[in-house]
Amino acid sequence: MNTEKKAEYTFKAPRGTEDILPTKWALWRKLEEIGRQEFELCGYYEIRTPIFEDTRLFVRSIGEATDIVEKEMYTFADSEDSSITLRPESTAPVMRAYLEYELYKTKKFQKFYYIGPQFRKERPQAGRLRQFHQMGIEAVGATDPLLDVETISVATRIFDRIGLKGYKVKINSIGCEKCRPVFRNILKEKLCEHENELCDLCQSRLNRNVFRILDCKNEKCKTISHTMPSINDYLCGECHSHAKAVRESLLEIGIPYIADAHLVRGLDYYTKTVYEITHLSLGARDAICAGGRYDNLISDIGGPPIGSVGFAIGMEATILALENVMAKNKSVYQEVSVPSPLVYIVSIGEETKKKCFYLLNLLRKADISADFDYEGRSPKAQMRTANKLGVKYVVVLGPDELARGDVKVKVMETSEEISLKQSEVLKWFQNQQPPLKS
Repeated sequence: MNTEKKAEYTFKAPRGTEDILPTKWALWRKLEEIGRQEFELCGYYEIRTPIFEDTRLFVRSIGEATDIVEKEMYTFADSEDSSITLRPESTAPVMRAYLEYELYKTKKFQKFYYIGPQFRKERPQAGRLRQFHQMGIEAVGATDPLLDVETISVATRIFDRIGLKGYKVKINSIGCEKCRPVFRNILKEKLCEHENELCDLCQSRLNRNVFRILDCKNEKCKTISHTMPSINDYLCGECHSHAKAVRESLLEIGIPYIADAHLVRGLDYYTKTVYEITHLSLGARDAICAGGRYDNLISDIGGPPIGSVGFAIGMEATILALENVMAKNKSVYQEVSVPSPLVYIVSIGEETKKKCFYLLNLLRKADISADFDYEGRSPKAQMRTANKLGVKYVVVLGPDELARGDVKVKVMETSEEISLKQSEVLKWFQNQQPPLKS
């Protein structure tokens, strides 16, 4: 008698990560496909960078005093004298590639898009994970405010196409290296009057990154920040003209926006335009897209001065917002389901399996999606699977059909049954309208 106790399975996905199972993949696939279509429609080309980079790239570009660099990066020793970091965002890696391959020498103005995972050591919560996914664009090589508007437009087109209702576009200008230092000093002086009322994190930000206090989620800090002067009153002439052109152009192309004087970004490289697209259903951390202009980033990491603008869409947050909206409006939104094969082949008896497998591959070679039972189950069980999958056609092959050299095709919607010669199966499916390609 075997008395060994079976070990309990205790492994789970690491904290702050999640598995995207096939039942949930349909929404992800829809978002990715629409994203790629819109990016390429607007002239952006895909770029793929490594998941990890030299740590110094992020310290120099994002900013040494930012929360991301100080607390959230996954950094590892690469050798005695160097370290690598899992990318917490993709703008800096894209700019690094732009410089490393001297793309600006062949064509200064270029447009890129990316889709992939990022990593930050944050406190996990709904829609905010330690391994999360972003899709984004970078338009490199121009300072035209219309390019800022184009990037916002691309993001809203994606949200419109996936059917996400209720999002809001918030914009602001955070000035440039000419006007921002003046406002920084005034803001710091005013906030120091309330230092003891600020949360511990914002007290530490006073001398490191004072602008971050403006978008702190702590209620006391929010109340104080709303009494502070607005950077819009301190913009230089160039930044003021740029901000005005962005806002006017958004309205001209029909994109409503909210001017939010307290909107800042958590990365040091932003200049002039910053924006967020938010969704109320996500609570306090409601951003599904964030971006802006970063005209100094390339020069900050060792390249020539080149204007750039872009955004990143948080895919987990976007999908969560879409699920929230779909749950409240079931009559309006169609369920996004996992793609099913068009044809399911039912094998009756062991002797028919080889012929069924031959027909399966015949259909697939013609780009007709088909599937087949590998578990040796009963015909009834196979038909239940076909019903569950929602296939349009079932091909049935039993010993009698095998002997006669034919098959039965069942049209699931009408329950009509058609007898075909095995040699005619492919031609029959190819002649159906609309074409039965996956």
